Amino acid sequence: MLNAHTLQLDKEEMKQFGYQVIDTIVDHFDTERLKKPVTTASREEMELLLKIEVPEKPTNYQDVLDFVVNKVFPYSDFFTHPKSYSFVPGPSNYVSVMADTLATGYNIFSGGWAGSPAASELEIVSIQWLLKLFNFPEKKGGGIFTSGGSMANLTALVTARRHQCGDDFSKAIIYMSDQAHSSNIKAIRVLGFKKEQVRIIPTDIEFKMANNKLKNAIAKDKLEGLKPFCIIASAGTTNTGTVDPLNEIATICKTEKLWFHIDGAYGGAAILSKKGSQLLKGIEKADSLTIDPHKWLFQPYEMGCLLVKNHKWLSETFSEKPEYLRDIEGNTSEINFYDHGIQLTRRFRALKFYMSLKTFGLNAFKKAISYSIDLTEEVESLLRKSPYWEVISPATLAVINFRYNPIGKSYTEKELDLINQSISKKVIESREALLVTTVLQNQVVLRMCLINPRTTIDDVKETLLLCESFGEKLEFNDLT
Repeated sequence: MLNAHTLQLDKEEMKQFGYQVIDTIVDHFDTERLKKPVTTASREEMELLLKIEVPEKPTNYQDVLDFVVNKVFPYSDFFTHPKSYSFVPGPSNYVSVMADTLATGYNIFSGGWAGSPAASELEIVSIQWLLKLFNFPEKKGGGIFTSGGSMANLTALVTARRHQCGDDFSKAIIYMSDQAHSSNIKAIRVLGFKKEQVRIIPTDIEFKMANNKLKNAIAKDKLEGLKPFCIIASAGTTNTGTVDPLNEIATICKTEKLWFHIDGAYGGAAILSKKGSQLLKGIEKADSLTIDPHKWLFQPYEMGCLLVKNHKWLSETFSEKPEYLRDIEGNTSEINFYDHGIQLTRRFRALKFYMSLKTFGLNAFKKAISYSIDLTEEVESLLRKSPYWEVISPATLAVINFRYNPIGKSYTEKELDLINQSISKKVIESREALLVTTVLQNQVVLRMCLINPRTTIDDVKETLLLCESFGEKLEFNDLT
């Protein structure tokens, strides 16, 4: 029986409610391919459907669950769907979902050793696995799980600033390419840097950071009495999957004594594939590395990760000793993760990564990542053999960019932009696939990110046929 004032259900109700929740999740995994990956709704529609006054009295849990399943989830895009191609999909996996359920159910505090030695040790073990995968020093190196790549990048830049600049960063300069992820700009803004302290380095024709322009920018800043302190390289840009020339940038950092941060939130996990590891040569030379397990390591949201060459850099940056924590400080071997990052209260993120890796084994992850890379290359071949499509950025780490530009037609660049934007709009309106545009070389292009191991070549073919049908029906006059 519901005991509202203690916020409890009785044992049988908890079981019944729990079984229904699990059944709902299992059914979602089992039938997801039959659902539409895209939803659309206005704020007005959502207000009419969902807005209510604060409920003063209890509602039967079955009615609450039914409402959420029938009225909330259908109005959310499914980034786990095989035809969710845009942004960076989150394929997820059921074992990690259940691990997250366990961690939430037990409400484990994963901030300090005294609160949960086992949770802290599992995070240490999981971080050590990742250090080994990226050839970082396992004993001296360290890291921390974060909410995502944005927080990992912020944590890295706080650490870099303290290590390189101390308390005075008024003349500090940071460098990144025009393809660097926006989270880095956000982090720089949060840290109080001025716009004038950021150098956006142009990329070359392959969308890689141009080394000569980077060297020129550093030399000029030094001559002007400024203090270059950090270079952010990308290991798999969101737009194109491109990897910056990591070895060359590492050499620049070593010569100029700069901090080398690699944002591998998207592409870092490709180290597990043979083709990916070739592209990521030099990643082990970073001082700090962001990866995002909730992307290409198939974890549910939220899970990012920062790895560093020396774990002391984190504790030297973030450790505080308030009086109310004086009794729970461990010895030097017992890591308190609240001393390694921004959060004090932290959920038990390591559990889902640990349980899924242990359940499926690393080889399964390697095969899933390799499959995605091979699939994208197959899609590129398909596009190049078609009279309808033009490849703008080739398959790179499971990302490909292309546009509708049929042979025999003489559209202007403006018309092609409008056509491709309209194709994306109509695909979204059909709800058959999540396929949106980006801009490359001043061209509006369609972008596919194919990291879902459950996406098949037939899924892609069906989507391209849909796009072609929309393209053939479009006339320029309809687009203006």
